[in-house]
This record gives sequence, structure tokens and C-alpha cells, in this order.
Amino acid sequence: MSLPNPRVTFLLVFLAVIFLLGAAFYLEYVKGLEPCPLCITQRVMLLGVGLVSLIAFLHSPATIGRRIYGLLVSLWAMGGLYFSGRQLWLQSLPEDQVPACGPGITYMLDAFPLAEVVKTMLTGDGNCAEVQWTWLGLTIPAWAAVGFAGLIVFGVWQAFRRY
Repeated sequence: MSLPNPRVTFLLVFLAVIFLLGAAFYLEYVKGLEPCPLCITQRVMLLGVGLVSLIAFLHSPATIGRRIYGLLVSLWAMGGLYFSGRQLWLQSLPEDQVPACGPGITYMLDAFPLAEVVKTMLTGDGNCAEVQWTWLGLTIPAWAAVGFAGLIVFGVWQAFRRY
């Protein structure tokens, strides 16, 4: 059995990102789960993976371009893994050590300077420590970490595989 060509695998990753973002929006708008600042940041990292994958699919580059795109996918995924790891760390803190909860992101964008909003999105707040949903014993950021780790491996594999 031969592996799909690099262009097809970039398309598959793009479609997987669309599915995962759809799942996030389903949890938000259908199940009513409010995304915290770190959740939004993880979505941005996932969107970065998706955009790079889409561009790589459309571009259909030769070896050097495929390597660059693969490594860019891995870099975006590393960012996502960092932020999901940070959220997992916040969720593991004892209740008395969790930072104070902040207002919702929409209110923050309206009421606070952009620098403060960005800082909160990158560091999280007490809302990020709340476990709102689990599946098979793992929380949303734990599943995100698994996905981002897989995307890191994919990007490196895509960059250095023989085709």
C-alpha cells in the first residue's frame, strides 16, 4: 500500500482542521460551553495549521516547499500544544491557587486595551481552569494536546518523508 501524495495529505489535514473547528463551534453554540481565552488561542493555532495546509494543497510544492509547509504546520501545532498544556496545568491547580476568573472575551475586547486582552489570551484566567466537558476521561484541552501532538508528528513526517 502506498502513501497518498503530499498534496493529498495536506488536504486531509485541512479537512481534519475544519472538522475539529466545527466540533469546537458545536460545543460552544449547541452545547452552550463558553470558550475561555486559552481555548480561543488554541483555535487560532489550529486555524494556522489549517491555513498552512490549505495553501500547501493549493500550491502543491516540490520538496523544498513541502518541507517548509510541513515545518510551518509543526510550528503552529507546537504553539497549540503549548497553550493546551498551559490550560491543562491551570486545570490541575488546587482551587485556592487558580487565578481569578475574568470577564468574557467579547466584553474584554470592548472594554479593555488590546494588550491586556492579548495577555489574557496567552496566559489564561480562572475560566480556563474549569472543566466543562470530558470524553473518555480526557478534557477538551487534553484532547487538543493529543491532536496538536499528532499534527506536530504529521508536519515533521510531511517535511522529511521520501516521496
